[in-house]
Amino acid sequence: MADEKPGSASEPRQPIGIFRKSIPGQGRDVAIDMGSSTTLVYVRGKGIVLQEPSVIAIDKASGDVVAFGKEAAQMLERVPDTIEVIRPLRRGTVADFDTTERMLKHFLFKAIGKRPLAKPRVITTVSYGSSQVEKRAVLQAVQQAGTREAYLIEEPLAAAMGAHLPVDEATGSMVINIGGGRAEIAVLALGGVVNATSTSEAGDAWDEAIKDYLRREYLLEVGGPTAEKLKKQWGFACDPPPGAKTEITGIHTVTGLPKKVEITAQDITKALSHPLWTLIHMASRVFERTSPQLASDIIENGIVMTGGGAMLKNLDKLLSQELALPVRVADRPIECAARGAGKALTQTASLSQLALYRA
Repeated sequence: MADEKPGSASEPRQPIGIFRKSIPGQGRDVAIDMGSSTTLVYVRGKGIVLQEPSVIAIDKASGDVVAFGKEAAQMLERVPDTIEVIRPLRRGTVADFDTTERMLKHFLFKAIGKRPLAKPRVITTVSYGSSQVEKRAVLQAVQQAGTREAYLIEEPLAAAMGAHLPVDEATGSMVINIGGGRAEIAVLALGGVVNATSTSEAGDAWDEAIKDYLRREYLLEVGGPTAEKLKKQWGFACDPPPGAKTEITGIHTVTGLPKKVEITAQDITKALSHPLWTLIHMASRVFERTSPQLASDIIENGIVMTGGGAMLKNLDKLLSQELALPVRVADRPIECAARGAGKALTQTASLSQLALYRA
């Protein structure tokens, strides 16, 4: 069941208007979109310089890091008992502080070099509706990773900025940002979130839905990487092509022996139906709570989808049909939040008007 969070936050925001323009020689400006599935790093003047899975592999006996990112992700469900493969962020929040810090430090070094002239100024995305404790954990992890200044920006706002929506104007914009751990639906105007909600029924939950479907319908147990591959290659939110099919191998849940089955794109559509209908319902509720003036802007300009989940085939078509609104996928949707956070660092004149804060 989706853990919906209402648009009216119980905790007051703490706007920050103290950003300064970068001074040559005092370190780079860096934006990090730290997600449950993927971490992206944007360096001012260079763009996206790193896109890696948010995964770390650790030797249990020594505590030493065996691998980060892509290399660690390849070890998922394939390692001996002596190695633990960890995804330190779950549902958009820090689940393991120590490994998050180590992973961030590695990614920062990889992005800007191990011996920069000065520590970077960093802005990091944070899930909408995160508690002060969760915000503080993210901020502390970024600070401990070795930064000069560390700030937070709500992910739907960053994603909307990266999608080039006019969030600093009075015009209403609506974004559906779908990551691995969370999906966020937000209406934005005048530099902030006006109305929003979030749910954990996002990319990782879609993978689990596929695994559950195969277990129920085919008595087949598959791993997370297989489910993710099926989602990306054969997943359709609606109208799957009738002849699309593939063969996969898993473990028969009764005999415990290897088993091959033929899976169709229609199977994946059925598997994803429940979490997608949750997303549709929540988007509908956000729109219903939106004021008539902002709603009219959205009716005219449509909804923009960002995040890796936006790339699910025909998802824009399904949302448009069910919400009776224009829906489009942003250019390079997985990069939007990182690019938007990077854009915030450059807009020194208007930062005090944006919904930026530090925990």
